[in-house]
Amino acid sequence: GKNEYDLLVIGGGSGGLACAKEAAQFGRKVAVLDYVEPSPQGTKWGLGGTCVNVGCIPKKLMHQAALLGSALKDAQHYGWNIAQPVHHTWSVMAQAVQNYVKSLNWGHRVQLQDKKVKYFNMKGSFSDPHTIRGLTKAGKETVVTAENIVIATGGRPKYPTHIAGALEYGITSDDLFWLKESPGKTPLVYYPFILHLYGIIAYISLTDASPDVSLECAGFLTGLGLDTTVMMRSIPLRGFDQYFFPPTQQQMASLVTEHMESYGTKFLKKCFPIKVEKLESNRLQVTWKNTDLGTEETDSFNTVMWAVGRAPDTEALNLETVGVKTNSETGKIIVDASEATSVPHIFAVGDITEGRPELTPTAIAAGKLLARRLFGQSAELMDYENVPTTVFTPLEYGCVGLSEEAAVQCYGSDNVEVYHAYYKPLEFTVAERDATQCYIKMVCLREREQRILGLHFIGPNAGEVIQGFALGIKCGATYPQLMKTIGIHPTCAEEITKLHITKRSGLDATVTGC
Repeated sequence: GKNEYDLLVIGGGSGGLACAKEAAQFGRKVAVLDYVEPSPQGTKWGLGGTCVNVGCIPKKLMHQAALLGSALKDAQHYGWNIAQPVHHTWSVMAQAVQNYVKSLNWGHRVQLQDKKVKYFNMKGSFSDPHTIRGLTKAGKETVVTAENIVIATGGRPKYPTHIAGALEYGITSDDLFWLKESPGKTPLVYYPFILHLYGIIAYISLTDASPDVSLECAGFLTGLGLDTTVMMRSIPLRGFDQYFFPPTQQQMASLVTEHMESYGTKFLKKCFPIKVEKLESNRLQVTWKNTDLGTEETDSFNTVMWAVGRAPDTEALNLETVGVKTNSETGKIIVDASEATSVPHIFAVGDITEGRPELTPTAIAAGKLLARRLFGQSAELMDYENVPTTVFTPLEYGCVGLSEEAAVQCYGSDNVEVYHAYYKPLEFTVAERDATQCYIKMVCLREREQRILGLHFIGPNAGEVIQGFALGIKCGATYPQLMKTIGIHPTCAEEITKLHITKRSGLDATVTGC
């Protein structure tokens, strides 16, 4: 009648591993089940979850590869003699990135072993509330029992299966980072986009997708010299700041895509794909509908990539058997503030949970705090407010706190003050780079001390900039406090400490810098 483990974690991603390792430090008997179902194209990977294998890590490294290409162009303005033309070899980059990812896979295995956490490379499903049936790739079954169970299986990319040829011929982010050869002309489709890269087209659906993934992939593919097209059905970066600000009448998120267009990425706006067909040349012919013109159009690509959202990986878990409730629309697991599901001893963390940010750091923090509450006599809950994030597009977009729309909804337009400015990074001057889209927006309460509700920054190294300001905003920083902060000169972050023009003033919001 005694359960074999104090804690069993299903899912070896960021949140699950963090929870398991933390629990083991309290001397508890812990096990982790993890299994990667190959993508429809056959791609598979090791321990570590989406972030390590097909998300943050390979994406940031390929983003860096593209930035280096841009730096080579800038270098000539600074006196460096660069032989032309400059070529990029995908296979060399891919091998280096994949080798690093594999080293992280191995590192996680070693850490589990060092902490005496039992690792099962098996697909798990519930037999009863305390029992998990594990199945290996070879079909071998193992039964594991645990006092507490944490579900951390994350999500996988969706395929628009209603589109003919989508599943047969398309790839997703699960495949892109593991391609050994260049994807060529690629269209990225995301139901607001198609990524068309020297033969690649990607379709991204902004209605229910993680739109940042599509733009990030389109950005680094363009930067690597590939002819890339993004097909968009609606608006870019849904969920980020979309508020129109006078006098420019442009959206914050639109600045990102405008820069990408000037950078070379093509956009098919208000279009959606109808079918994908394979030609005798092995190229893929995509047919789409242009909703503005009411016409059907076609083009051929080497690769079609779908970025139409992610689905929680719960299908094999058999949750209904044990009574774990999910959101009928999203399929995600419903949890309370303590990450508990509808079954008291079954918990869930990370992307699998309803209403939580799909971000690695939040999953890690939630997993650690859960382990401390279960075994370390802690009562601390995860705080999901003011979580910073960044979209790693060619010109990065970082933000923390509320968007302007959300602030207006919460406090009313009369109680919200917005400070904003365009600026030009010093690095852009000698290189003669266009800084039209470099922009800062700060959303504050108008009353009392003007507490900062949100900060939005478009420019180089946005992630590094926002990470620092996130601490201040988390601690309740106010606009007057920020104005008393001395900036580090000359930096892009310094411009945030000089914001003094409000949207209500109607003045030119351009900062000339030095």
